[in-house]
Amino acid sequence: MKQLSVFLENKTGRINELAKTLGKAGINMMAFSMAETSDFGILRLIVSDVDKAVEVLRSNSFAVTVTEVVCISCPNEAGALSGVLEQLAKNDIFIEYMYAFSENDSANVVILPNNIEKCVATLKECNCGIKENF
Repeated sequence: MKQLSVFLENKTGRINELAKTLGKAGINMMAFSMAETSDFGILRLIVSDVDKAVEVLRSNSFAVTVTEVVCISCPNEAGALSGVLEQLAKNDIFIEYMYAFSENDSANVVILPNNIEKCVATLKECNCGIKENF
C-alpha cells in the first residue's frame, strides 16, 4: 500500500488547506497520522487515489513523498495486535512507525517495517490479514 507524507509548516489553517485541496479534487483521506516538531509537521496519510493526490498537492505547493507501507488487518479485540507484533519481532522485523484505525470488527494498522518483503512473507505465513486498498 502507498502512503503519502506531506511536510507542513506549523501555521494555523495549513492542515485545513490540505484537506480542502484533496476534497475539491474528490480524493478521500482514508487514514492519517500527524507528527510534529516546533517548526513543521509530517502528515502521513492513506488516500483513495495516490497518483491524483500527489499531482494535486504538488501543484498546490505541498511537499509530498510516497512511501510503501504495510497495512495489517486483524480482529478488533484485546491481544490480537500483540500476537501479530510478536511474530514480526521473532522474524527480526523492526517497525519504524505505526498508526491504526478500526473498521467495525477489524483493526487496521499501518506500519513501516525495515523490510517490506520479509514483513509481508511473515504475515502471510502466520495467516495475518494484509489490507491492500480501501
